[in-house]
Amino acid sequence: MSERFEFTLKATDGHARLGTVSMPRGEIRTPAFMPVGTVGTVKAMYLDQVRALGADIILGNTYHLMLRPGPERVARLGGLHTLIRWPHPILTDSGGFQVMSLSGLRKLDEEGVTFKSHIDGALHHMSPERSIEIQGLLGSDIQMQLDECVALPTTAGEIERAMELSLRWAERCKSAFGDQPGKAMFGIVQGGDIPSLRLRSAAALSALDLKGYAIGGLAVGEPQAVMLEMLEATCPALPFEKPRYLMGVGTPEDILLSVARGIDMFDCVMPTRSGRHGLAFTRRGRVNIRNARHAEDLRPLDEASDCPAARDYSRAYLHHLVRSNEALGGMLLSWNNLAYYQDLMKGIRAAIAQGRFTAFMEETLEEWRRGDLAPL
Repeated sequence: MSERFEFTLKATDGHARLGTVSMPRGEIRTPAFMPVGTVGTVKAMYLDQVRALGADIILGNTYHLMLRPGPERVARLGGLHTLIRWPHPILTDSGGFQVMSLSGLRKLDEEGVTFKSHIDGALHHMSPERSIEIQGLLGSDIQMQLDECVALPTTAGEIERAMELSLRWAERCKSAFGDQPGKAMFGIVQGGDIPSLRLRSAAALSALDLKGYAIGGLAVGEPQAVMLEMLEATCPALPFEKPRYLMGVGTPEDILLSVARGIDMFDCVMPTRSGRHGLAFTRRGRVNIRNARHAEDLRPLDEASDCPAARDYSRAYLHHLVRSNEALGGMLLSWNNLAYYQDLMKGIRAAIAQGRFTAFMEETLEEWRRGDLAPL
């Protein structure tokens, strides 16, 4: 373990990058997928399971944790790592996206954002400085600047206004974060679906010499092709020697195509949310276990998987659990999905190391295209 925050690039294959983020609480192998522990729990999973599947880092959410149990309480209880029994790295996002997507009321100005809690309707105010303070009280290892995330599509003027405000907030967050040995604050590139604004944002954030850079404001309503276009415009404008994090993305296909464009870190609720709704991700593509064709199918989801949820339980049983709304169904499918995502990342890293990432990507996409009904 390193006493400092360090990013080491070990290999490249085209634009795909193999690396390691080293910090006091452990190493993060990149490209990395971060399971989302919104309120201090990866839904339907024990954190020991999450670690055993290969996760080096998880994500917590500033918005949700500030509402309950509250950052001051978490600090009194020894910090988030101690409270949830996860001694490894934690990244906290700033809460900006949740303020946009969950709050029924928000008033935004230069100083910050005032918003109504989706839980009890109480009003709260979050400034850039308060966001960093909350993340410090939680004790996270990687902290994100407060930004304004706008839903797409919207006007160019609105995108530019939000991007410029986010840049000013990034400077304030950097000042509030100060010098915290072994920890990092990442800036967030905004600019919607306008390449020139993305480039302006990336250039201004790069000038701040932060320890890492996220690309935000994607996967918020735009087509996948637009997301990829924004990555192609943005990634080359970010410092080559710093980690790049694509926020809130996404599907296995999104991850493959984004790694191909130079992304190092990902997070998304999709594996657990989909699992709770009966959708499984496998090496043969997506499986809707609610479908009647699984009612008497004694095959497992994937007989070759190392994950017990994928290998040891029949589709018929999983179908029964999900159709009966039994909690165990969501637990097993979430376990399967997170296992598949981490196996995908492991395969991506190995392929980059071997100089065959493009071949790996094409083989994986072809296996998904053949689908779950193809002969085994």
